[in-house]
Amino acid sequence: MELNGYHCDGEGCGEAEDEDTTGPMQIRSVAEAPCSFAAAASMEKAAAGGPAHRERRISNSTSARQRTDSLRKNRPPFPWFGMDIGGTLVKLVYFEPKDITTEEEQEEVESLKSIRRYLTSHTAYGKTGIRDVHLELPDLTLWGRRGCMHFIRFPTQELPAFLQMGRDKHFSSLHTTLCATGGGAYKFEADFRTMANLQLLKLDELDCLIKGVLYIDSVVSVGPPECYYYENPTDPERCQQKAYNLENPYPLLLVNIGSGVSILAVYSKDNYKRVTGTSLGGGTFLGLCCLLTGCSTFEEALEMASKGESTRVDKLVRDIYGGDYERFGLPGWAVASSFGNMMCKEKRDSVSKEDLARATLVTITNNIGSITRMCALNENIERVVFVGNFLRVNTLSMKLLAYALDYWSKGQLKALFLRHEGYFGAVGALLELTNSS
Repeated sequence: MELNGYHCDGEGCGEAEDEDTTGPMQIRSVAEAPCSFAAAASMEKAAAGGPAHRERRISNSTSARQRTDSLRKNRPPFPWFGMDIGGTLVKLVYFEPKDITTEEEQEEVESLKSIRRYLTSHTAYGKTGIRDVHLELPDLTLWGRRGCMHFIRFPTQELPAFLQMGRDKHFSSLHTTLCATGGGAYKFEADFRTMANLQLLKLDELDCLIKGVLYIDSVVSVGPPECYYYENPTDPERCQQKAYNLENPYPLLLVNIGSGVSILAVYSKDNYKRVTGTSLGGGTFLGLCCLLTGCSTFEEALEMASKGESTRVDKLVRDIYGGDYERFGLPGWAVASSFGNMMCKEKRDSVSKEDLARATLVTITNNIGSITRMCALNENIERVVFVGNFLRVNTLSMKLLAYALDYWSKGQLKALFLRHEGYFGAVGALLELTNSS
Protein backbone atom coordinates (compact mmCIF):
# COMPACT_ATOMS: atom_id res chain seq x y z
CA MET A 1 0.00 0.00 0.00
CA GLU A 2 1.54 3.32 -1.03
CA LEU A 3 0.87 7.05 -0.93
CA ASN A 4 -1.14 8.83 -3.51
CA GLY A 5 0.28 11.83 -5.41
CA TYR A 6 -0.47 15.38 -4.27
CA HIS A 7 -0.51 18.75 -5.98
CA CYS A 8 1.44 21.48 -4.18
CA ASP A 9 1.83 24.54 -6.37
CA GLY A 10 1.73 27.35 -3.81
CA GLU A 11 4.26 30.14 -3.55
CA GLY A 12 5.96 28.60 -0.55
CA CYS A 13 6.70 25.45 -2.51
CA GLY A 14 9.02 26.98 -5.09
CA GLU A 15 12.59 25.92 -5.74
CA ALA A 16 15.47 27.21 -3.65
CA GLU A 17 16.52 30.78 -4.33
CA ASP A 18 19.90 31.46 -5.86
CA GLU A 19 22.47 32.04 -3.18
CA ASP A 20 25.74 33.91 -2.88
CA THR A 21 28.46 31.65 -1.59
CA THR A 22 31.94 32.26 -0.44
CA GLY A 23 34.59 29.65 0.05
CA PRO A 24 37.96 29.53 1.80
CA MET A 25 39.05 32.79 0.14
CA GLN A 26 38.09 34.58 3.34
CA ILE A 27 40.43 32.31 5.27
CA ARG A 28 43.16 33.15 2.81
CA SER A 29 42.68 36.88 3.46
CA VAL A 30 42.82 36.34 7.20
CA ALA A 31 45.94 34.22 6.80
CA GLU A 32 47.69 37.10 5.06
CA ALA A 33 46.91 39.57 7.83
CA PRO A 34 49.29 38.17 10.49
CA CYS A 35 52.19 38.70 8.07
CA SER A 36 51.49 42.44 8.13
CA PHE A 37 51.26 42.47 11.90
CA ALA A 38 54.45 40.41 12.14
CA ALA A 39 56.26 42.90 9.92
CA ALA A 40 55.11 45.86 12.04
CA ALA A 41 56.01 44.08 15.24
CA SER A 42 59.46 43.15 13.93
CA MET A 43 60.20 46.81 13.21
CA GLU A 44 59.49 47.64 16.83
CA LYS A 45 61.61 44.76 18.04
CA ALA A 46 64.40 45.68 15.65
CA ALA A 47 64.45 49.16 17.17
CA ALA A 48 64.77 47.50 20.55
CA GLY A 49 67.53 45.23 19.20
CA GLY A 50 65.70 41.86 19.52
CA PRO A 51 67.60 39.32 17.34
CA ALA A 52 65.52 36.37 18.56
CA HIS A 53 62.37 37.96 17.15
CA ARG A 54 64.11 38.65 13.83
CA GLU A 55 65.19 35.00 13.60
CA ARG A 56 61.63 33.80 14.37
CA ARG A 57 60.19 36.14 11.72
CA ILE A 58 62.66 34.87 9.13
CA SER A 59 61.84 31.27 10.09
CA ASN A 60 58.06 31.86 9.82
CA SER A 61 58.49 33.61 6.49
CA THR A 62 60.58 30.73 5.15
CA SER A 63 58.00 28.15 6.29
CA ALA A 64 55.14 30.07 4.64
CA ARG A 65 57.13 30.36 1.41
CA GLN A 66 57.90 26.63 1.47
CA ARG A 67 54.22 25.80 1.94
CA THR A 68 53.28 28.07 -0.96
CA ASP A 69 55.99 26.57 -3.17
CA SER A 70 54.84 23.04 -2.27
CA LEU A 71 51.22 23.88 -3.08
CA ARG A 72 52.22 25.41 -6.41
CA LYS A 73 54.42 22.41 -7.26
CA ASN A 74 51.68 19.86 -6.53
CA ARG A 75 48.90 21.89 -8.15
CA PRO A 76 47.56 20.25 -11.33
CA PRO A 77 47.76 22.21 -14.60
CA PHE A 78 44.67 23.97 -15.91
CA PRO A 79 41.97 23.30 -16.99
CA TRP A 80 40.42 21.63 -13.93
CA PHE A 81 37.54 19.25 -14.69
CA GLY A 82 35.65 16.43 -13.01
CA MET A 83 33.16 14.20 -14.84
CA ASP A 84 30.39 11.82 -13.81
CA ILE A 85 29.24 9.80 -16.83
CA GLY A 86 25.89 8.27 -15.91
CA GLY A 87 23.48 6.11 -17.82
CA THR A 88 21.30 9.09 -18.76
CA LEU A 89 23.31 12.28 -18.12
CA VAL A 90 26.93 13.38 -18.13
CA LYS A 91 27.69 15.83 -15.33
CA LEU A 92 30.72 18.08 -15.77
CA VAL A 93 32.24 20.33 -13.09
CA TYR A 94 34.68 23.03 -14.24
CA PHE A 95 36.77 25.32 -12.04
CA GLU A 96 37.38 28.69 -13.71
CA PRO A 97 40.35 30.59 -12.22
CA LYS A 98 39.59 34.24 -11.46
CA ASP A 99 43.01 35.25 -10.10
CA ILE A 100 45.07 34.86 -13.28
CA THR A 101 48.09 37.16 -13.18
CA THR A 102 49.28 39.25 -16.12
CA GLU A 103 52.29 36.98 -16.45
CA GLU A 104 50.10 33.85 -16.52
CA GLU A 105 47.80 35.42 -19.09
CA GLN A 106 50.74 36.19 -21.36
CA GLU A 107 52.07 32.63 -21.05
CA GLU A 108 48.65 30.99 -21.41
CA VAL A 109 48.28 28.95 -24.59
CA GLU A 110 45.41 29.74 -26.94
CA SER A 111 43.72 26.35 -26.51
CA LEU A 112 43.33 26.96 -22.75
CA LYS A 113 41.82 30.40 -23.35
CA SER A 114 39.49 28.94 -25.97
CA ILE A 115 38.15 26.26 -23.61
CA ARG A 116 37.57 28.79 -20.82
CA ARG A 117 35.81 31.25 -23.13
CA TYR A 118 33.61 28.54 -24.62
CA LEU A 119 32.46 27.10 -21.29
CA THR A 120 31.92 30.39 -19.44
CA SER A 121 30.41 32.53 -22.20
CA HIS A 122 27.51 30.13 -22.88
CA THR A 123 24.68 28.78 -20.76
CA ALA A 124 23.63 26.31 -23.46
CA TYR A 125 25.79 24.11 -25.68
CA GLY A 126 24.03 22.92 -28.78
CA LYS A 127 20.44 21.78 -28.23
CA THR A 128 20.95 19.66 -25.12
CA GLY A 129 23.95 20.90 -23.10
CA ILE A 130 23.12 23.16 -20.15
CA ARG A 131 25.21 25.15 -17.67
CA ASP A 132 23.23 25.44 -14.44
CA VAL A 133 24.08 29.06 -13.67
CA HIS A 134 21.95 29.12 -10.51
CA LEU A 135 24.19 26.44 -8.97
CA GLU A 136 27.61 28.00 -9.65
CA LEU A 137 29.89 28.77 -6.70
CA PRO A 138 31.34 32.16 -7.68
CA ASP A 139 33.96 32.84 -5.01
CA LEU A 140 35.75 29.62 -4.17
CA THR A 141 39.36 28.84 -3.29
CA LEU A 142 40.67 25.48 -4.47
CA TRP A 143 44.31 24.39 -4.15
CA GLY A 144 45.33 27.97 -3.48
CA ARG A 145 43.55 29.43 -6.51
CA ARG A 146 40.49 31.67 -6.36
CA GLY A 147 37.77 31.08 -8.92
CA CYS A 148 34.27 29.96 -9.85
CA MET A 149 32.94 26.40 -9.96
CA HIS A 150 30.59 25.75 -12.89
CA PHE A 151 28.09 22.90 -13.25
CA ILE A 152 27.30 21.57 -16.74
CA ARG A 153 25.17 18.64 -17.92
CA PHE A 154 24.26 16.99 -21.20
CA PRO A 155 22.70 13.67 -22.27
CA THR A 156 25.09 10.72 -22.29
CA GLN A 157 24.10 10.01 -25.89
CA GLU A 158 25.75 13.32 -26.82
CA LEU A 159 29.14 12.23 -25.46
CA PRO A 160 30.65 11.78 -28.97
CA ALA A 161 29.94 15.46 -29.71
CA PHE A 162 31.66 16.43 -26.46
CA LEU A 163 34.72 14.35 -27.37
CA GLN A 164 34.83 15.97 -30.80
CA MET A 165 34.70 19.40 -29.18
CA GLY A 166 37.59 18.42 -26.91
CA ARG A 167 39.56 17.27 -29.92
CA ASP A 168 38.83 20.45 -31.90
CA LYS A 169 39.99 22.58 -28.97
CA HIS A 170 43.15 20.46 -28.52
CA PHE A 171 42.30 19.47 -24.97
CA SER A 172 44.87 16.65 -25.02
CA SER A 173 47.67 19.21 -25.48
CA LEU A 174 46.79 20.53 -22.02
CA HIS A 175 45.87 17.28 -20.27
CA THR A 176 46.47 13.65 -21.07
CA THR A 177 44.35 12.38 -18.17
CA LEU A 178 40.78 13.27 -17.16
CA CYS A 179 39.22 12.33 -13.81
CA ALA A 180 35.90 10.57 -14.37
CA THR A 181 33.44 8.46 -12.41
CA GLY A 182 30.19 6.67 -13.16
CA GLY A 183 29.58 3.61 -15.31
CA GLY A 184 30.38 5.56 -18.46
CA ALA A 185 33.98 6.02 -17.33
CA TYR A 186 34.38 2.31 -18.04
CA LYS A 187 31.99 1.98 -20.96
CA PHE A 188 33.44 4.90 -22.96
CA GLU A 189 37.10 4.65 -21.93
CA ALA A 190 38.16 3.51 -25.40
CA ASP A 191 36.24 6.38 -27.03
CA PHE A 192 38.08 8.95 -24.93
CA ARG A 193 41.37 7.39 -25.97
CA THR A 194 40.67 7.04 -29.69
CA MET A 195 38.51 10.11 -30.32
CA ALA A 196 40.12 12.67 -28.00
CA ASN A 197 43.54 11.17 -27.19
CA LEU A 198 42.68 11.25 -23.47
CA GLN A 199 43.27 8.72 -20.71
CA LEU A 200 40.63 8.40 -17.99
CA LEU A 201 41.46 8.13 -14.31
CA LYS A 202 38.48 5.95 -13.42
CA LEU A 203 37.13 6.58 -9.92
CA ASP A 204 34.60 4.72 -7.81
CA GLU A 205 31.28 6.53 -8.08
CA LEU A 206 30.21 6.00 -4.47
CA ASP A 207 33.56 7.27 -3.14
CA CYS A 208 33.19 10.37 -5.35
CA LEU A 209 29.58 10.86 -4.30
CA ILE A 210 30.40 10.94 -0.59
CA LYS A 211 33.44 13.16 -1.11
CA GLY A 212 31.45 15.59 -3.27
CA VAL A 213 28.53 15.88 -0.83
CA LEU A 214 30.82 16.61 2.12
CA TYR A 215 32.93 19.10 0.15
CA ILE A 216 30.04 21.14 -1.27
CA ASP A 217 28.29 21.29 2.09
CA SER A 218 31.53 22.52 3.71
CA VAL A 219 32.16 25.39 1.25
CA VAL A 220 28.60 26.77 1.07
CA SER A 221 28.93 28.98 4.14
CA VAL A 222 27.04 32.16 3.21
CA GLY A 223 23.31 32.35 2.55
CA PRO A 224 20.92 29.39 2.85
CA PRO A 225 22.75 26.10 3.52
CA GLU A 226 23.12 23.47 0.83
CA CYS A 227 20.69 21.18 2.65
CA TYR A 228 16.94 21.79 3.06
CA TYR A 229 13.63 20.06 3.75
CA TYR A 230 9.93 20.65 3.10
CA GLU A 231 7.53 21.57 5.89
CA ASN A 232 3.83 20.84 5.19
CA PRO A 233 4.75 19.45 1.74
CA THR A 234 1.18 18.61 0.66
CA ASP A 235 -0.44 21.87 1.72
CA PRO A 236 -0.16 24.51 -1.04
CA GLU A 237 -0.81 27.37 1.39
CA ARG A 238 1.51 26.28 4.20
CA CYS A 239 4.25 24.44 2.27
CA GLN A 240 7.69 25.90 3.02
CA GLN A 241 11.25 25.03 2.09
CA LYS A 242 13.45 25.30 5.19
CA ALA A 243 17.21 25.16 5.67
CA TYR A 244 18.78 22.23 7.51
CA ASN A 245 22.22 22.30 9.13
CA LEU A 246 24.33 19.27 8.12
CA GLU A 247 27.21 20.29 10.38
CA ASN A 248 27.08 16.95 12.25
CA PRO A 249 25.65 14.66 9.57
CA TYR A 250 26.49 11.17 10.82
CA PRO A 251 24.99 8.71 10.62
CA LEU A 252 22.91 9.36 7.52
CA LEU A 253 21.23 7.38 4.79
CA LEU A 254 22.23 8.72 1.36
CA VAL A 255 19.80 7.87 -1.43
CA ASN A 256 21.23 8.51 -4.89
CA ILE A 257 18.47 8.55 -7.52
CA GLY A 258 19.84 8.52 -11.05
CA SER A 259 18.88 6.10 -13.82
CA GLY A 260 18.64 3.55 -11.01
CA VAL A 261 18.90 3.95 -7.24
CA SER A 262 21.68 3.23 -4.74
CA ILE A 263 21.20 3.56 -0.99
CA LEU A 264 24.25 4.12 1.24
CA ALA A 265 24.58 4.08 5.01
CA VAL A 266 27.21 6.69 5.92
CA TYR A 267 28.76 6.54 9.41
CA SER A 268 31.74 8.85 8.79
CA LYS A 269 33.57 10.31 5.80
CA ASP A 270 35.59 7.08 5.52
CA ASN A 271 33.07 4.56 6.83
CA TYR A 272 30.08 3.81 4.64
CA LYS A 273 28.47 0.92 2.80
CA ARG A 274 25.96 0.33 0.06
CA VAL A 275 22.91 -1.11 1.77
CA THR A 276 20.81 -1.86 -1.29
CA GLY A 277 19.28 -0.28 -4.38
CA THR A 278 16.58 -0.68 -6.99
CA SER A 279 16.50 -0.73 -10.77
CA LEU A 280 13.36 1.42 -10.69
CA GLY A 281 14.71 4.96 -10.83
CA GLY A 282 14.77 8.07 -12.98
CA GLY A 283 15.55 6.09 -16.11
CA THR A 284 12.48 3.94 -15.47
CA PHE A 285 10.27 7.01 -15.08
CA LEU A 286 11.46 8.59 -18.33
CA GLY A 287 11.44 5.30 -20.26
CA LEU A 288 7.87 4.46 -19.25
CA CYS A 289 6.69 8.01 -19.92
CA CYS A 290 8.19 7.86 -23.41
CA LEU A 291 6.28 4.62 -24.06
CA LEU A 292 2.99 5.72 -22.48
CA THR A 293 2.79 9.35 -23.53
CA GLY A 294 5.09 9.83 -26.52
CA CYS A 295 7.22 12.44 -24.70
CA SER A 296 10.95 12.60 -25.44
CA THR A 297 12.60 14.54 -22.58
CA PHE A 298 12.67 14.44 -18.79
CA GLU A 299 11.39 18.02 -18.61
CA GLU A 300 8.47 17.19 -20.90
CA ALA A 301 7.57 14.14 -18.81
CA LEU A 302 7.59 16.20 -15.60
CA GLU A 303 5.48 18.93 -17.21
CA MET A 304 2.87 16.35 -18.19
CA ALA A 305 2.95 14.77 -14.73
CA SER A 306 2.33 18.15 -13.09
CA LYS A 307 -0.98 18.42 -14.96
CA GLY A 308 -2.19 14.85 -14.40
CA GLU A 309 -4.16 13.02 -11.72
CA SER A 310 -2.75 9.65 -10.64
CA THR A 311 -5.94 8.53 -8.82
CA ARG A 312 -7.59 7.93 -12.19
CA VAL A 313 -4.88 5.37 -12.97
CA ASP A 314 -4.10 3.82 -9.57
CA LYS A 315 -6.44 1.66 -7.50
CA LEU A 316 -6.74 3.14 -4.01
CA VAL A 317 -7.60 1.50 -0.66
CA ARG A 318 -11.03 3.12 -0.80
CA ASP A 319 -11.64 1.57 -4.23
CA ILE A 320 -11.36 -1.82 -2.55
CA TYR A 321 -12.74 -1.22 0.98
CA GLY A 322 -15.05 1.71 0.31
CA GLY A 323 -13.02 3.76 2.81
CA ASP A 324 -10.14 3.30 5.26
CA TYR A 325 -8.73 -0.10 6.19
CA GLU A 326 -8.83 0.75 9.88
CA ARG A 327 -7.45 -2.48 11.31
CA PHE A 328 -4.02 -1.82 9.77
CA GLY A 329 -4.21 1.95 9.79
CA LEU A 330 -4.39 2.33 6.02
CA PRO A 331 -6.21 5.50 4.90
CA GLY A 332 -8.58 5.31 1.96
CA TRP A 333 -6.42 7.62 -0.17
CA ALA A 334 -3.37 5.33 -0.03
CA VAL A 335 -2.46 3.48 -3.22
CA ALA A 336 -3.36 -0.20 -3.03
CA SER A 337 -2.28 -1.05 -6.58
CA SER A 338 -0.26 1.20 -8.89
CA PHE A 339 -1.93 1.32 -12.33
CA GLY A 340 -4.58 -1.02 -10.90
CA ASN A 341 -7.47 0.84 -12.60
CA MET A 342 -5.94 0.18 -16.00
CA MET A 343 -7.26 -3.38 -15.92
CA CYS A 344 -10.64 -1.91 -16.88
CA LYS A 345 -11.04 -0.89 -20.54
CA GLU A 346 -13.54 1.83 -19.67
CA LYS A 347 -11.04 3.48 -17.31
CA ARG A 348 -8.18 3.03 -19.77
CA ASP A 349 -10.19 4.95 -22.33
CA SER A 350 -10.91 7.79 -19.89
CA VAL A 351 -7.37 8.61 -18.72
CA SER A 352 -5.12 11.24 -20.30
CA LYS A 353 -1.41 11.09 -21.08
CA GLU A 354 -0.91 13.54 -18.23
CA ASP A 355 -2.65 11.11 -15.84
CA LEU A 356 -0.34 8.30 -16.99
CA ALA A 357 2.76 10.46 -16.52
CA ARG A 358 1.62 11.45 -13.01
CA ALA A 359 0.88 7.84 -12.05
CA THR A 360 4.30 6.77 -13.33
CA LEU A 361 6.01 9.45 -11.25
CA VAL A 362 4.02 8.49 -8.13
CA THR A 363 4.75 4.77 -8.65
CA ILE A 364 8.52 5.25 -8.97
CA THR A 365 8.67 7.74 -6.10
CA ASN A 366 6.54 5.58 -3.78
CA ASN A 367 8.77 2.58 -4.45
CA ILE A 368 11.91 4.56 -3.63
CA GLY A 369 10.34 5.96 -0.48
CA SER A 370 9.21 2.50 0.69
CA ILE A 371 12.64 0.92 0.22
CA THR A 372 14.33 3.92 1.85
CA ARG A 373 12.12 3.68 4.92
CA MET A 374 12.87 -0.03 5.38
CA CYS A 375 16.61 0.63 5.04
CA ALA A 376 16.46 3.45 7.59
CA LEU A 377 14.69 1.16 10.08
CA ASN A 378 17.13 -1.70 9.51
CA GLU A 379 20.17 0.58 9.90
CA ASN A 380 18.60 2.55 12.78
CA ILE A 381 19.21 5.86 10.97
CA GLU A 382 16.78 8.80 11.24
CA ARG A 383 18.47 11.26 8.85
CA VAL A 384 17.82 10.57 5.13
CA VAL A 385 19.40 12.65 2.35
CA PHE A 386 18.14 12.32 -1.24
CA VAL A 387 20.41 13.29 -4.16
CA GLY A 388 20.57 12.61 -7.90
CA ASN A 389 19.34 14.14 -11.13
CA PHE A 390 15.91 12.50 -10.84
CA LEU A 391 15.18 15.30 -8.35
CA ARG A 392 16.30 18.10 -10.68
CA VAL A 393 13.31 20.49 -11.09
CA ASN A 394 11.22 17.63 -9.70
CA THR A 395 9.50 19.21 -6.70
CA LEU A 396 6.56 16.79 -7.10
CA SER A 397 8.71 13.81 -6.12
CA MET A 398 10.56 15.69 -3.39
CA LYS A 399 7.33 16.69 -1.68
CA LEU A 400 5.89 13.21 -2.06
CA LEU A 401 9.05 11.69 -0.53
CA ALA A 402 8.97 14.26 2.28
CA TYR A 403 5.35 13.46 3.13
CA ALA A 404 5.73 9.69 2.74
CA LEU A 405 8.70 9.38 5.09
CA ASP A 406 7.15 11.65 7.70
CA TYR A 407 3.70 9.98 7.55
CA TRP A 408 4.68 6.32 7.56
CA SER A 409 7.42 6.79 10.16
CA LYS A 410 5.10 8.85 12.39
CA GLY A 411 7.50 11.77 12.28
CA GLN A 412 10.68 9.78 13.01
CA LEU A 413 12.23 10.21 9.53
CA LYS A 414 12.97 13.50 7.81
CA ALA A 415 13.62 13.66 4.05
CA LEU A 416 16.48 16.06 3.29
CA PHE A 417 17.52 17.40 -0.12
CA LEU A 418 20.61 19.13 -1.53
CA ARG A 419 20.72 22.00 -4.01
CA HIS A 420 23.46 20.54 -6.20
CA GLU A 421 21.42 17.32 -6.67
CA GLY A 422 23.24 15.21 -9.24
CA TYR A 423 26.65 16.92 -9.41
CA PHE A 424 28.32 15.46 -6.33
CA GLY A 425 29.99 12.59 -8.17
CA ALA A 426 31.59 15.01 -10.62
CA VAL A 427 32.77 17.23 -7.74
CA GLY A 428 34.35 14.21 -6.06
CA ALA A 429 36.11 13.36 -9.32
CA LEU A 430 37.45 16.92 -9.61
CA LEU A 431 38.90 16.67 -6.10
CA GLU A 432 40.98 13.68 -7.25
CA LEU A 433 42.70 15.74 -9.94
CA THR A 434 45.87 16.11 -7.86
CA ASN A 435 46.25 12.31 -8.04
CA SER A 436 45.76 12.09 -11.81
CA SER A 437 49.48 11.98 -12.52
